[in-house]
Amino acid sequence: DVDFTKRVSWRKFHPYPPPEDTNDTAAATGTAASSSSSPQSSSATGTSPHLPYVPPGTAPVFTAASPALCHHVHATSGRARATTVHLPHGSVPTPVFMPVGTKGSLKGLTPFEITSDPALDCPIILANTYHMALAPGTDLLGEVGGLHDFMGWDRPILTDSGGFQMVSLLKLALITEEGVTFENPFDDDVDNNDNKNDKDDDGPDAEDIGQSSSTSTLAAGTAPSKKKRRMLLRPEDSIRHQNLIGSDIIMALDDVVSSIEQDDERFTIATYRTLRWLDRCRSAHANPKTQNLFPIVQGGLDTAVGGLREKCLAGFRIRDEWVPGYAIGGLAGGESKDDFWRVVDQCCRALPDDKPRYLMGVGYPLDLVVCTALGVDMYDCVYPTRTARFGVALVPGEAPGTLRLKSNDCSGDDSVIQEGCECQACKNGYSRARLHFLLKAGNPLAAQLMTNHNVAYMMSLTRGMRKAIMEDRYPEYVKSFVGDQFRGRDAGGEDVPTWVREALASAGIDV
Repeated sequence: DVDFTKRVSWRKFHPYPPPEDTNDTAAATGTAASSSSSPQSSSATGTSPHLPYVPPGTAPVFTAASPALCHHVHATSGRARATTVHLPHGSVPTPVFMPVGTKGSLKGLTPFEITSDPALDCPIILANTYHMALAPGTDLLGEVGGLHDFMGWDRPILTDSGGFQMVSLLKLALITEEGVTFENPFDDDVDNNDNKNDKDDDGPDAEDIGQSSSTSTLAAGTAPSKKKRRMLLRPEDSIRHQNLIGSDIIMALDDVVSSIEQDDERFTIATYRTLRWLDRCRSAHANPKTQNLFPIVQGGLDTAVGGLREKCLAGFRIRDEWVPGYAIGGLAGGESKDDFWRVVDQCCRALPDDKPRYLMGVGYPLDLVVCTALGVDMYDCVYPTRTARFGVALVPGEAPGTLRLKSNDCSGDDSVIQEGCECQACKNGYSRARLHFLLKAGNPLAAQLMTNHNVAYMMSLTRGMRKAIMEDRYPEYVKSFVGDQFRGRDAGGEDVPTWVREALASAGIDV
């Protein structure tokens, strides 16, 4: 029984107010999972205690309720948090950016470089379940001991569920209550394929994974062509794939709708279906003692009291006992920045403060700085590595914070990308001019060096954010970062965007 005339939230600590939509104080406040002696919020006084801190370096304690994740909060600065997420394959300090290795590898970087280079030293990466299922196939991964052994990676891995492909491959997808049927985007027309029986290059057929036909006529997108091989991805299939991959954090299959879609009925269906699919994911999960299943908050851009995001959050709250952490999904798809930050703000205000919060698909440095102020812990995005391959370097300074090395302006510039950067390009003196001509020539070395720089930039950014939070000076860090990007028109730069000012004001930071 949820009172949807009030905001949904649970287990909130200072600076958040206590939950207001339930009279069940024990359910509303609970006890922080990171501490065995957490103070309770006081609904009577309208105040919340401070979130109990655990010193950095404290050994994790895994429990029966959370056997594969221990979340230690070390410090807060406003709503920003510095935490450690302890997982089966290692510990992840937050805030953290997770580089995306879609098919089990980071293009241009070896696992050894990613872990041994001090400028990188990435504690966790992301892999894509849908693409791993197509090739090399998750049965193969299961046979060799999982993706960790397959790619030679001994640190944590997070896998998405395949739900995002409902948006990115919508023209190839048919979505029903049973699941989503994809055409193989790498498959040739079967009628024109001389090797019809060769499945190695094209990924698995639907029959290979034991799927049955659709059971609902309710669909979004265009029905897949009969001339293409298909893969039906049900909640059960997504979890089976991720169990075989062996990732530390696995995502529930959610019904994802593009954030710029105008169909209110479709968003409503997707929100409630996401809750039903979560229950199916839990039932199918074979490795809860070694892999953490995160649900994904959906609900479009509806942040109204009693709106779709609230309904999804309320559904998660009643399942919270077995949930180790939460993800915020359905964003970074072309919606306005004003809508974007309001959804993030609402979710951070609602979700429990003693569990990790992961914002999916977000990787612009400014977005990380702002959303960390709102209370997000984890991020992933292809942007830093993909833009590197196009010759664009991430740099501090004026917005948009990028340097286009293919520009003629760099053809005679003998300075490095960024002074003081410890990436392989900057540390070893590769000039902008040298990189310019390598990129123009299509030399693979250029993509490697650019990727190394951009990943190093993101790691340096999140380390700086964490340090500022630990020292309780995150507002000052934010003001400096935003001030560097937006000097104001009077100083020859750009003014701070309205969405940035409003989002940070919501977090108690005046820029």
